[in-house]
Amino acid sequence: MKQVSANRAILILESPWELDEADSNRTSVLPFIEGVAKLAGNTEVYHANFYDSKSFEQALDCLCKRKFINTTVYIAAHGYKTKIGKSNLGKLIYLIGERSKEFNITGLMLGSCFVGENTPTMEVYLEGTNIKWCAGYASTSYWLEGTLIDCAIIANMSELDRDTEFTDRDLLIDAFARSISPFSKGFHIGDDYKDNPVRLEDSLTFVVQPSGKGFRAKTVTAEVFERYSDYQV
Repeated sequence: MKQVSANRAILILESPWELDEADSNRTSVLPFIEGVAKLAGNTEVYHANFYDSKSFEQALDCLCKRKFINTTVYIAAHGYKTKIGKSNLGKLIYLIGERSKEFNITGLMLGSCFVGENTPTMEVYLEGTNIKWCAGYASTSYWLEGTLIDCAIIANMSELDRDTEFTDRDLLIDAFARSISPFSKGFHIGDDYKDNPVRLEDSLTFVVQPSGKGFRAKTVTAEVFERYSDYQV
């Protein structure tokens, strides 16, 4: 059978949410990302569930079969401190980083509560990989609102030109700012560990690692929200 050609891909690795007692794997980010791909065009979406580190690696290998010009990985699962589901954040980034050069993985969206606070871990495990950007949440994140923000970030970042925009730190920052500009930075996106409300500006975190010699992975959250104001009336 003839294989349909596409230039970009979004790989979704999702752990069951169980948002209520009747949620028997009902809730999923998949239809939202499929909408993003249909809007963009020329984009394939692949999805697999995981339950722990072993099944995550198996799911990742299952999804990493074709090489695209630009591939984004979206991890969607419950998070707490350094854990995504039952897996360690550093371990999961390491596994993706190992495959990033062979499969042109350029971006990583962490759709999980709290793990975005671990920007030093994100910086360390991005070093030496092909991953150019990573984003996550440093608080809890309301499921629907967080998914819509994730979609906006993935939609904008996956459209960047690998040979030009991925080489420019300022352009990566601008793309992040443009992605979140439709959302209020003062919106109550979730809560901290003591159940205090947290604004979007104090939750979303961003790390970039432009292509080229001399560039290291660096947290750019403050710069993104500073640039955010340029997109407000």
